[in-house]
Amino acid sequence: MEQDPIRWNTDVLAYLGDAVYEAFIRRRLIDAGMLRGDKLHRAAIRYVRAEAQAAAMKELLPSLPEEEEALVKRARNHKSHSRPQHADVLDYKWATAFEALIGYYSLSGAEEKLSETLRKSWDFLTARAAAQAKK
Repeated sequence: MEQDPIRWNTDVLAYLGDAVYEAFIRRRLIDAGMLRGDKLHRAAIRYVRAEAQAAAMKELLPSLPEEEEALVKRARNHKSHSRPQHADVLDYKWATAFEALIGYYSLSGAEEKLSETLRKSWDFLTARAAAQAKK
């Protein structure tokens, strides 16, 4: 297998990225004092559903270096063998790209970039949810 994860199959990167992101969100919610399972699950969905991940990816895209932007576009355009059950197809593709980027950072040992991306996504989606709640 190739050493540089940026060239790996984007399905593999997204597979890992999904788990890393979900664990990050769960930990953030628990650290915020949310300790009831039913509330944790409902709160987590706001961050991990395809529509939210797609929005986060689109927000992050302009700040990515060229090589990482190319990875995101490759993951977004990759022909998927699965179909989203509860998501728009385009949101699903962008969410897969987001997860692939997270997986890439995790596999490549880019801990600072991984932490920064997770934090920025959390901040963006939290602010967005607060703005939507005010409407």
